[in-house]
Amino acid sequence: MPEEKRDYYEVLGIQKGATEDEIKKAYRKTAKKYHPDLHPDDKIAEEKFKECNEAYEVLSDPNKKARYDQFGFAGVDPNYGAGAGGYGGGSGFGFDGDIDLGDIFSSFFGGGGGFGGFGGRNPNAPQRGRDIQISLNITFEEAAKGCKKTVEVPRVEDCSECGGTGAAKGSEAKTCSECGGKGYINVQNRMGFTVVSSQRQCTKCGGRGKIIENPCHKCGGKGKVRRKKKIDVEVPAGISEDRILTLRGLGDSGFNGGPAGDLKIIVNIKKHAYFKRDGYNVWFDKHVSIVEATLGAELEVPTLDGNVKYNMPAGTQPNDVFKLKGKGIQRLNSVGKGDQFVRIIVDIPKNLSSEQKNLLLQFDKTYTAPKNGGKEGFFDKFKKK
Repeated sequence: MPEEKRDYYEVLGIQKGATEDEIKKAYRKTAKKYHPDLHPDDKIAEEKFKECNEAYEVLSDPNKKARYDQFGFAGVDPNYGAGAGGYGGGSGFGFDGDIDLGDIFSSFFGGGGGFGGFGGRNPNAPQRGRDIQISLNITFEEAAKGCKKTVEVPRVEDCSECGGTGAAKGSEAKTCSECGGKGYINVQNRMGFTVVSSQRQCTKCGGRGKIIENPCHKCGGKGKVRRKKKIDVEVPAGISEDRILTLRGLGDSGFNGGPAGDLKIIVNIKKHAYFKRDGYNVWFDKHVSIVEATLGAELEVPTLDGNVKYNMPAGTQPNDVFKLKGKGIQRLNSVGKGDQFVRIIVDIPKNLSSEQKNLLLQFDKTYTAPKNGGKEGFFDKFKKK
């Protein structure tokens, strides 16, 4: 019996009929919530993360989404359909490890059967490989300026021993005698006085149309192997968290000479200790003393390009903002940078000595309030900000 699953829309917290953009945003939110980097050694979070990836893989693919919307899990998971079989009559296509080829093969060769929509797909026609999705964590500075990262990706590739045929050297796959190479068989079911015709996956060849009597010793007749491949990724300057990097042809290899899928990289940007991003602009809160705000001071302000000097004028008020032009984030795939905005935070002292209090009180007596208001102490104006 197949394991019970939660509805894919429920997993991502969206309604059926959600747009492509809504699906993508929901996936990124859920994936970040349960990402293994944030929950090390947490098996529940790990399962939630896998569940989230599985849901997105189906709902982000228009064809799989359509099958899921119409047939539920039976449309995308062979374990929920009738007569899911293995290659050459075996029980499955699973790799050793954490990649299950049963799901991969089912997406190419029709999955389960019995719902009248097998479609007569030619199992020997070229089929595109699946996309691979991974997450990449980068720093705030790396996102702003761009960087080069190396990722290790487990890819499904053609077996180097048999060239992807699944047959041992000197032998070849034979056309399935049960389905005649079509990968499916016609079934007629009588319902009262009505005869209903449908198609289901051939259980003898597992929907592939061919039988391998002498399988390749390296891949076990699957024609595919899993390899970890190191891939260099150029992260462009100015990238934001709403972007997904797509590397064409670096996903799983295709079937029957079909093209490989793509590698899709979801970029996670770590929060900075004191910078905040607003588009291509950067905000920074600079703390100063009352004396500095009153008399003016030369401030040292950190930026993405290093510290810079800024002459803060006398009489600067709390929450005043000044701009450092061109000190923001590089614009994505363009020229120029955003700006850095520096907000002044005036620190009001809390613990004063008696001498300090007396000096401030003497000053406050000589302080002249603005003419457009009543008597206002010097410190009152700071407290109101």
